[in-house]
Amino acid sequence: MAIIEVEGLWKIFGGNPERARTLAKEGKSKAEVKAETDSVIAVNDANFGVREQEIFVVMGLSGSGKSTLLRCVNRLIEPTFGAVKVHGEEVTAFDEDRLRELRRTKMSMVFQNFGLFPHRTVMGNVEYGLEVAGMDREQRREKAQQSLELVGLDGYGDSQTSELSGGMQQRVGLARALVNDPEILLMDEAFSALDPLIRADMQNELLELQEQWDPACTILFITHDLDEALKMGDRIAIMKDGGIAQIGTPTEILTEPADEYVRSFVENVDRTKIVPARTVMRDLRDDETVPADGPSVSPHTPIAELLPTLLDADGPLAVRDSDG
Repeated sequence: MAIIEVEGLWKIFGGNPERARTLAKEGKSKAEVKAETDSVIAVNDANFGVREQEIFVVMGLSGSGKSTLLRCVNRLIEPTFGAVKVHGEEVTAFDEDRLRELRRTKMSMVFQNFGLFPHRTVMGNVEYGLEVAGMDREQRREKAQQSLELVGLDGYGDSQTSELSGGMQQRVGLARALVNDPEILLMDEAFSALDPLIRADMQNELLELQEQWDPACTILFITHDLDEALKMGDRIAIMKDGGIAQIGTPTEILTEPADEYVRSFVENVDRTKIVPARTVMRDLRDDETVPADGPSVSPHTPIAELLPTLLDADGPLAVRDSDG
């Protein structure tokens, strides 16, 4: 079931959006439309659904429209045409009160540049949304502390954000987004500014958190990094010039590219280092067993890393999540 539905979504900057859309539908390129109308098509007729509890990644190069698309979902940017629906309700038709309620109770966002308040402590940043919502101090402190513990920042509540590393600041941003128990999490290049090792750690931790949450979040994740998209996504949408070139699972994107543009992205990818165990695992057959104390790997383990263990195993290799 799709929790988020995006239908015929356009975002056009400039004074002649109707003409720009007409030209784009006639096959004019983004550059040609701009030359003729002085309007920029940031999102071009996007259509997709995000299923309950999946990580749906939107991947594209700089200027492809991915961040604009994300901001249209929660209306930080107003769409020009089309509809965004959450649980079948048209967000694009919400008044300010309903939109504010959606952002407070169902949908949170994590930004690339952290977006923290420098004059507030770590605890003050995490509890801010609850404070604005009118929650009493004791209750919001308790929830903020739980959120900090969830992201590994127990004991840092009284610290200033300026005292933290980039990775720790992004953990604060994640804790702030999670404190109101959102059903939907929007992540805009959330790990892109981090050093490679820290970025990998944050990716792994988010995947582990997604396993632990009950129920899990529905995550719309934006990135320009193909490796990150393949690692994080249950499904991936690849954007080009505001439009969606292909939607598919990581395996489908790698093995069945829809066109030359997608093929150029994936042609040099070492599949074994990217494709995780969860994409190739299967249920045990009736005549198969795996010992409870035998070797196992995480659903997120890349195939290249699990091969030595698989070769040493006497039978099927167990794939176990954090709950066993």
